[in-house]
Amino acid sequence: MTELTRNKQSRPEEERSSRNAALLVATLVSFLTPFMGSAVNIALPVMGTYFSMNAVLLSWVATAYLLAAAMFLVPFGKIADIHGRKKIFTYGIMIYTFSSFLCGIAPSAVSLILFRVIQGIGSAMIFGTAIAILTSVFAPHERGRVLGINVSAVYIGLSVGPFIGGILTEQLGWRSVFLINVPLGAIIIATVAWKLKGEWAGARGEKLDYLGSLIYGISLLFLTYGLSRLPGFLGATLIGAGVVGIIIFVLYELKVENPVVNMNLFRQNTVFAFSNLAALINYSATFALGFLLSLYLQHIKGYGPQAAGLILVAQPVMMALFSPFAGRLSDRVEPRVVATTGMAITTLGLVILSFIDEETSLFLIVTVLMILGFGFALFSSPNTNAIMGSVVKKYYGVASAMVGTMRLVGQVFSMGVAMLIFALIMGTVQISPEIHVPLVRSIAICFIIFSILCFMGVFASLARGRLRHPPAEVKERSPRQ
Repeated sequence: MTELTRNKQSRPEEERSSRNAALLVATLVSFLTPFMGSAVNIALPVMGTYFSMNAVLLSWVATAYLLAAAMFLVPFGKIADIHGRKKIFTYGIMIYTFSSFLCGIAPSAVSLILFRVIQGIGSAMIFGTAIAILTSVFAPHERGRVLGINVSAVYIGLSVGPFIGGILTEQLGWRSVFLINVPLGAIIIATVAWKLKGEWAGARGEKLDYLGSLIYGISLLFLTYGLSRLPGFLGATLIGAGVVGIIIFVLYELKVENPVVNMNLFRQNTVFAFSNLAALINYSATFALGFLLSLYLQHIKGYGPQAAGLILVAQPVMMALFSPFAGRLSDRVEPRVVATTGMAITTLGLVILSFIDEETSLFLIVTVLMILGFGFALFSSPNTNAIMGSVVKKYYGVASAMVGTMRLVGQVFSMGVAMLIFALIMGTVQISPEIHVPLVRSIAICFIIFSILCFMGVFASLARGRLRHPPAEVKERSPRQ
């Protein structure tokens, strides 16, 4: 057998090994970050008591992480396209793991929130590259299946997070929720170094748009912090400044030679634009669910963190079970149909929760959580498949970053709505039995708003159009155009 023949035979084996390694690493990291996030949600009431935080400040433990991730995700997606997706992914895991350790030893509420910001930056480097790496190594006809497995890992993390987080919080204290991520992160770092071969950089040689990245990040910061300061004048001013900043960002990106986000992806690609909009609305309407029900179950129903975590597992278990099925289905059926059905089912679940009160039965809550989990499973992986399948290879990093950005911005907005309603109804006071009635009223109002948002998302999902044709090249815009 000649060396040329051996090389020809070894290449498919190397490619298959690289694909399997990419799926393994992306699946592990897709488990780790939501596992930590859902475990932290369960531990929040205990953290609030430990540091004597009011409800609004407590919500910043979750929001600071999300905001930092959202601010840096798109720039890191572009950096990954330029310098290599594996490289940025690896650095992100390292930062995420180290910051988890810092969160676990935080001496104060302020330091905890600061370390959560660093953790969010590490997450941005992960989210901006993981899906792009998968899309780079798997053929289009396999992506729905692979993305379904990836999304399933997310939901397995969400499933075990509340339960394990509740056990850790009750038995070892809230700090253990962060510290357990350190050995998990170390395992992923070792797997990347040992198994993941090759590098992917679809825009090598281009320059990063630093000014556009700065405008984008500051605008998001103003918008989110402004939501937390409403209904005061400062809050309205910051939100206005954030909106103006986003408009300036869009106009600037249309003119710059190497934009951090090619706006023609939205202008010329209906599937890409409306799939991202549907994702933004869906996450805006659903993310605060875990935070709100964690407070409800522990403060109103009197359950401990472990029991509350076990109850909340009902939703992500359904997601984990049905996401692979939904991903495979979207390889054969229009993703628009599958995702829109999921959005409609999610809307139904939120409408039921909008009637929540102090007498709501546990059976009803668990049933609704299962409905929401099934609806979200039908939506998520087909929607991601639609986004990644609507662009060419050059934009995989940016498209992956936009998937993560829509998720994170939606999550930030969802928490922002909860913070705003809490500030309006309860004020900035620590949660105690005296304010249980306004707490329940605040939670119900949040679910009413989320129901309306999700209903609007059904139409955004329908408007995306058909995906079953090859993705078109997006025209570049030079500075002179």
